[in-house]
Amino acid sequence: MRFALQLVGTAIQSAVGVLGTSSVEASVESISFGFTTIVIIVVVIYLLSSIKILAEYERGVIFRLGRLLPSAKGPGVILVFAPVDRMVRVSLRQEALEVPPQDIITRDNVTLKVNAVIFLRVIEPRKAVVEVSNYVYQTSQFAQTTLRSVLGEQELDELLAHRDKINLRLQSILDMHTSPWGVKVTNVEVKQVDLNETMVRAMAKQAEAEREKRSKIIHSEGEFSAAQRLVDAAHLLASEPVSVQLRYLQTLTEIGVEKNTTVIFPVPVDFFSSIQKVLGKAGEETAPGKTA
Repeated sequence: MRFALQLVGTAIQSAVGVLGTSSVEASVESISFGFTTIVIIVVVIYLLSSIKILAEYERGVIFRLGRLLPSAKGPGVILVFAPVDRMVRVSLRQEALEVPPQDIITRDNVTLKVNAVIFLRVIEPRKAVVEVSNYVYQTSQFAQTTLRSVLGEQELDELLAHRDKINLRLQSILDMHTSPWGVKVTNVEVKQVDLNETMVRAMAKQAEAEREKRSKIIHSEGEFSAAQRLVDAAHLLASEPVSVQLRYLQTLTEIGVEKNTTVIFPVPVDFFSSIQKVLGKAGEETAPGKTA
């Protein structure tokens, strides 16, 4: 600014030597008016550039001369006076972070690939800017190592059957690491578990054998229940002999409805055994007469 004023004074002195006093005064007035106009325009542009608008989900972390201000600014209209102030925008919206597939060896020595998805959000913008350089990248690295260590302690059946417990454990571990940065891990989900073809075939055989075992158990239980009911029915029919005859008649009625030419009449096995006994007694009575 001082250099510019010296230049202006030098120009005025040179103009005095060439022109008259009146013309010099007019030139000085025009130069001062133009300079004032330029200064006003520069100040207006600076003020307009200092106005920042933050959305409802954004916060502005302000560094004034390199020192962090006590609180984050926003949302709405704020003033950032550069180059004294420097603002870092931080989003408070929830973000989804996908963890790339990791090679896992379970406790029962099964090799598989597992990926997951993490849902996180910034709770304290000042810590998210000051305490860590890139909280998204660092959370991703923690998630990869935690996923390998936690799933390596589980068996395959536990991993497939108890995903909710594993998700909660992963969330608690990651949240413990990210809370000093002002980042909250809201949820962790094991997204996909990829098995090799050999393990898939073995699991298919195991499932088939398990289903066959269940079918045999169900069939045997059905046979046992049927046999038990038959025993109960036999005891009931034996208590009333007439009921057997009624059952025979009912069977004949059912056969007659079908209009068959052949009629099957059920005969109890005891009937033939009685005939055999009678024939056996008759043979024993005739046998002594022949020998005589």
